[in-house]
Amino acid sequence: MAAAVVELDARPPGPYRLPPGGRDGILRRRGRALVRMLHHEGRPVTVTAWPTAAAVRLRAEAPARESAVWGLERMRFALGLDHDVSEFQRGFRRDPLLGPVIRRKPWVRPQRRPEPFEALAWAITEQLVESERAWRIQRSLTWRFGRQSACGSLRDAPAAAVLAGRSQPELQACDLSAGRSRALIRASREVAAGRVDLADHEPAWMRLRTIGGIGAWTLEKLAFHGQGRDDQLPAGDLAYLKLVGQLAGLERRATTDEVRAFFAPYEPYAALAGLYMLHGRAWLPGKPRARGPVPAAARW
Repeated sequence: MAAAVVELDARPPGPYRLPPGGRDGILRRRGRALVRMLHHEGRPVTVTAWPTAAAVRLRAEAPARESAVWGLERMRFALGLDHDVSEFQRGFRRDPLLGPVIRRKPWVRPQRRPEPFEALAWAITEQLVESERAWRIQRSLTWRFGRQSACGSLRDAPAAAVLAGRSQPELQACDLSAGRSRALIRASREVAAGRVDLADHEPAWMRLRTIGGIGAWTLEKLAFHGQGRDDQLPAGDLAYLKLVGQLAGLERRATTDEVRAFFAPYEPYAALAGLYMLHGRAWLPGKPRARGPVPAAARW
């Protein structure tokens, strides 16, 4: 039994909907609630979130109150419970591309990772592969190297220190390519050794960029999903290359530079603007049609 149980009600600023469960098997849906396990200084923390009449209630169970409070804070970030998008929505409500989705889906927020290393590791697994395959890789890594709850029904993502000690063949056994296995191990070692502090954004990006196989797209995914940076659009994403190519009338996929130029007028909310446009593709001119599996990323 947990020594500490802490509950709180979070009232999101503006319309809000809880996200679905994670396809990597870490964030689980149980009825109307979302449940996941985290670790704080080696101690397991289980956080449950469910909607009430006027708020989202969160309950954290941990061996120590300090860990339970930490778990609540990290899940508030991951679920976007304190993410105020009202300024962005007011600024672009009349925009011909963003306006329709802002009016129809005002609850849209990015789904984030409670810890930045998790966002970095998962971004590496998503490079140049289809989404379904990326999710399988993530589930395999979590099953083999993640931390299991006492009841056995929940698993946390692998820690940097754990992946830092793995070999390339071990990660390749999870269907991760040789190059991306090397990149993940090197990044894990940098984080575990303290040479990369993911709380210090720009210096961390500069050091990670020296690792082979880690480029702009991976760092932008880390920034947007793990560090709360709404200005960091993952411009190399295949979805954006296709979307901008159609919206700009290029009759081809856009280049990464063309994607950045297209979203430049939406700064400092380029990543939010991209997310909203993907959610509102049905109302965009020349909307793209799905043609088979969509790769998670076209760049690294």
